[in-house]
Amino acid sequence: MANREPVLAPVPIADLRPTQMTVGYREVAEKRRRWRDYDDNKRAAFLGAHMVPTLLGPKKHHYVIDHHHLSRALLEEGVESVLVTIVADLHHLDKDAFWTVCDHKSWVHPYDAEGVRAGFKDIPKAMADLADDPYRSLAGELRRAGGFAKDTTPFSEFLWADYLRRHVKAKRIENDFSAALEEAMALAKASETSYLPGWCGPTA
Repeated sequence: MANREPVLAPVPIADLRPTQMTVGYREVAEKRRRWRDYDDNKRAAFLGAHMVPTLLGPKKHHYVIDHHHLSRALLEEGVESVLVTIVADLHHLDKDAFWTVCDHKSWVHPYDAEGVRAGFKDIPKAMADLADDPYRSLAGELRRAGGFAKDTTPFSEFLWADYLRRHVKAKRIENDFSAALEEAMALAKASETSYLPGWCGPTA
């Protein structure tokens, strides 16, 4: 079930199916910028080292369970295919059973851009259709700035995004991202956020 077997034949990014509803467009743009800085050799090495983990689902569609931002960025940069790693082969399940397994395994995050849980049928069927969640971009930048540590908890940055959604005004993110990040950093170091994955605030 979890043999993580690489698929050496490239899979078209346009055929990959998301297991979440949103990404942070600002974060996607940053990944695009980094990609454009690579020469051809570095791009080839990067793609070889960043295989996309997927589930083989109904009708043998590949469902992405990580690297949504990277997949979206590469798609926008005109990259046609990526190598994938199959984490579990669930293609024999019907769609309802497939999503139930994904839910129990924390392989799916069906929350919209407002942080509200939606139905599995509302998850986009293509990377190109993922909506923007500015709070996901803020959480990603907060982690890179040292506000919290990278953590193995599934969708950990979405948990931080959901907290920030309740405490940082959307207009602040839109009009002054640096100020929003400064506000988020102060929140991240407070004891009130100690329940969140990767918290690394003061212990005294």
